[in-house]
Amino acid sequence: MTPALSFLSGIALMLALYATAQRFLGFRAQKPADYAKLEPRVDIRKHLSGPIRCEGVIYGPMGRVTSRFTADMDGRWDGNRGVLAEHFSYDSGTRQDREWRLTLGNDGRVEAEADDLVGKGLGQQEGATLRLNYTIRLPESAGGHALQVTDWMYLVDERTIVNRSQFRKFGIKVAELVATMRRVDA
Repeated sequence: MTPALSFLSGIALMLALYATAQRFLGFRAQKPADYAKLEPRVDIRKHLSGPIRCEGVIYGPMGRVTSRFTADMDGRWDGNRGVLAEHFSYDSGTRQDREWRLTLGNDGRVEAEADDLVGKGLGQQEGATLRLNYTIRLPESAGGHALQVTDWMYLVDERTIVNRSQFRKFGIKVAELVATMRRVDA
């Protein structure tokens, strides 16, 4: 084997090991059951209800901040069905409104719909966490790409949620979002 071929084989092996470690040990390997015993227990009917203030950053594929935002949200529930209205303001001056339509099953499963989703989002609340997987279609101004998203929401206390989301295209992470969501006293 030539030195160049050995070098390329080594790089390929390292990339394969890295991808395997990320898949089975990293962010995407988490399961709701991993957090089943954490307290306080999340109940999206309670914790995503009323006025919520959100602040966050979006990281690009190389880990650098590409955007900062704030959002005012308002959650309303009727039994196990709810609507979470979001009004985003980005550091670029762009504004975005979106509305999640959520259904909570008796077993903690969550179905989510929004106008920019491809199909339905599916999730599970368990312990102090909520995981939600969905495909989002970006606006044409952002390329119109369909990205697979994994959202993890971690309940910190009765008023605060930390949201971490990863966005992937063809299995490759292209963006990550980290945000805090705090319920606002009426």
